[in-house]
Amino acid sequence: MAIEKFGKAKESWFTEQLGLENGIPSHDTLGAVFAAIDTEQFSQCFSNWVADLADLVEEDIIAMDGKCLRRSIDKASNKSAIYMVSAWSRKNSLVLGQAKVDDKSNEITAIPKLLSRLDIAGALITIDAMGCQKKIAKQIIDQGGDYVLSLKGNHGTLHEDVKAYFTSALSPEIATKTVNGEHGRIETRSVRVTDEIEWLKKEHSWSGLKSIIAVTATREVDEKITEETRYFISSLSANDPNKLEHAVRAHWAIENNLHWVLDLAFDEDSNRTRKGYSASNLAVIRHMALNLIKAEETAKVGVKTKRMMAGWDNDYLLKILGVI
Repeated sequence: MAIEKFGKAKESWFTEQLGLENGIPSHDTLGAVFAAIDTEQFSQCFSNWVADLADLVEEDIIAMDGKCLRRSIDKASNKSAIYMVSAWSRKNSLVLGQAKVDDKSNEITAIPKLLSRLDIAGALITIDAMGCQKKIAKQIIDQGGDYVLSLKGNHGTLHEDVKAYFTSALSPEIATKTVNGEHGRIETRSVRVTDEIEWLKKEHSWSGLKSIIAVTATREVDEKITEETRYFISSLSANDPNKLEHAVRAHWAIENNLHWVLDLAFDEDSNRTRKGYSASNLAVIRHMALNLIKAEETAKVGVKTKRMMAGWDNDYLLKILGVI
């Protein structure tokens, strides 16, 4: 295990910092500890720690999304790959918490557990279509938050009703439009939104529901044009379409700033740890390390380089840990 090798390479330093009496634990000891720690309690401790670390402010956008730990699958033991649902703070650029998806379940069961660990009062929660559930919407409202939830065809007729409205003559005009161009691609995003939805509320009872949103993305790449429209429901009114459009875009930050970084800088998809709770516990530790690295701003380099610097330079590691 690389953790043991790293420890032995810096054994004198760790002994000085931690007062080790019996040296660096063995590969088997480290594995047994990571496998035995209860992930639920560990994740709760993580969220308590982040609450002190983060500057929790109102109007933060908190994106919630799941990620598969691909190499945690264990076919010999008939054990499927682990999924972790994470909450990402847009304003703090930090992981606020995570919850492991129960075996033979999905993100719907993990999201309420994660929400219950977080102080979301005044925040805007964004979740993709998997988490667009009545109970989840109610929990967000009950905890003092707002939501923007993505719609797909897994909510009875709700998606069809919203789509039918925005494709009819009743559809409102475009409220905001943005154009972005980079790497030979031009993307135009137009947003339509309305809070005149009493007709919808009569058919669909959702806690706090105030508006529906349609976001149309038109992409032009090498003279080929594609168009896609996605639909959302929200507990916010329609009087600030720019805020709603920003929330939709901000949701994808969890992919770019968390999931992609975990794979690039921490090589998470290649980790083969499987025993007991070890895979999910190491995922929590990677989130912890990422938060500490993000909080250290003196080195103007990327996460991957900061992580290497912490391995090379003991003083920089102490700076990341907040010791100096």
